[in-house]
Amino acid sequence: MVAKIFKPSKSTMQSGMAQTKSWVMELEHSLAKTIDPLMGWTGTKETNGQIQIRFPNEQAAIKFAKDKGIPFVVQKSNERKHIVRENGYGDNFKFEKKIPWTH
Repeated sequence: MVAKIFKPSKSTMQSGMAQTKSWVMELEHSLAKTIDPLMGWTGTKETNGQIQIRFPNEQAAIKFAKDKGIPFVVQKSNERKHIVRENGYGDNFKFEKKIPWTH
């Protein structure tokens, strides 16, 4: 049972960055998944793969795994670069705007 520690990426369905500030520790499945013969669903008999624990930072997740004796792997993520253009779309709504913006 190896734990994976990572920082989740942003959702592809929205442009917001919610749920991306914390670090997550997930336990990997140690048993192979099987297909249920009646319904055709994929599943396993263990529930460790369903556990997700959130931490405020990477060091807290690593400390938790070491304290509990869980072997872990840390996956580093790419940091998102914010694109801020001079006189971009966001400047239309600035409070300090000198000229009112209209259609």
